Amino acid sequence: MTKQKLETLKDMDMTIKKSDGMGAILNEDSTTFRVWAPHAEKVFVVGDFNDWKEDVFELSKEDNGYWAATSEEAKAGDEYKYLIHNDGKTFQRNDPYAFEVTNSNGNSIIRSLDFDWGDDEFQMPHWNELVIYELHVGTFNRKKKDEVGTFDDVIEKLPYLQGLGINCIELLPVAEFAGGISWGYNPAHPFAIEQDYGGPDGLAKLIREAHAKGIAVIMDVVYNHFGPSDVDLWQFDGWSDNDKGGIYFYNDHRSETPWGDTRPDYGRPEVRRYLRDNALMWVEKYRCDGLRMDATSYIRFEGGGLGYDTVIEEGNILMRDINAELNEKYPNVLTIAEDLKGHSIVTDHPEDNGLGYGSQWDMNFVHPVRELLINTSDDGRDLQKIVDALEFSYSNDVFRRIVYTESHDEVANGKARVPEEIQPGDAESDFAKKRAILGIVLTLTAPGIPMLFQGQEFI
Repeated sequence: MTKQKLETLKDMDMTIKKSDGMGAILNEDSTTFRVWAPHAEKVFVVGDFNDWKEDVFELSKEDNGYWAATSEEAKAGDEYKYLIHNDGKTFQRNDPYAFEVTNSNGNSIIRSLDFDWGDDEFQMPHWNELVIYELHVGTFNRKKKDEVGTFDDVIEKLPYLQGLGINCIELLPVAEFAGGISWGYNPAHPFAIEQDYGGPDGLAKLIREAHAKGIAVIMDVVYNHFGPSDVDLWQFDGWSDNDKGGIYFYNDHRSETPWGDTRPDYGRPEVRRYLRDNALMWVEKYRCDGLRMDATSYIRFEGGGLGYDTVIEEGNILMRDINAELNEKYPNVLTIAEDLKGHSIVTDHPEDNGLGYGSQWDMNFVHPVRELLINTSDDGRDLQKIVDALEFSYSNDVFRRIVYTESHDEVANGKARVPEEIQPGDAESDFAKKRAILGIVLTLTAPGIPMLFQGQEFI
């Protein structure tokens, strides 16, 4: 990094501060709307509470590009949108902080996240006792192949998971995404919960029921890109540069990711605050016990750290600040990085210039172990790779790594489950099953936090 770049970063206000009342905030007898739209000339809110009439309820301009006003008519359950005026054009946008939307290209809904948690006093198991089960709500226990599974479907199987000895489930992303069937790595509304799964109330119910059975819940979140479909954040207030995404995104080459031209601009305090607020929402409002952050190497590096690459220092600061705050306020919350670069800096403490994650998915386990299991030939077999995989650790702590042989990435994208990789077309053979079982045994007994992927137990 150049000296000039370092000086520029030092001059920036890189501290993430808690947002004051963003989105639609329910008061006792009114609702306050607050939105960031620095290039807007005027901002209105239209919705059920004013019969969707334009130019009726106007927000007042605050400092630093924020707009806000309070309505005594708007109430919980009302649908609404922002109307943003810029340079003679009007843009209809969903609320970036909406806790619920009708669907990915529908309307925002006014609501709180004040759930009834009953006597939930759940405590996260110690990391040396964790057994994680990664699952996709949409397919885990769906009743028909062409249907989408729901949070209630997962609840139905909690006793089964409990019987397996699972004490932690890791949900693939459940933030509202485009369409009804997706792994969830295309978030359209980061604060809203996928309606097809059961929405905010369904998620809260799942977490409450999981906790009642001694099962922690880790949420998979995506901060390396948004969308790219149904993303109202795109050119949110009408401004953009280089025909890019506007205020929420980089407007130069740094916007480019393998999933779309939508990398958030970590250099903007308002964007960092937005992502920080999202991370805190899962823990404070939904009582999640951990966060797994997707493809963090694409937050750290412009090209994901593939070969020679350029560091995105602003992204490092974002992650470091989120982890530091979570660790200070909620030390039992586990943050996990899917980084897959084998770098201890990811789990090193922030005071040691690390990013401060509690653990990270371990490429130094999954790749050599799968390779040895899949390669059925004695020629070239190197058992030292297994020794190295078993003895490896990050940040001088074996529990700073998640060990696994199957995950959502490892069973798709041109790959398959371990038995199928061992004997393509004959995964039910005893030979394939026995080798796959060996992989599970290594996963469950190796130093580290073990993780299974849904269905892996059916061998």
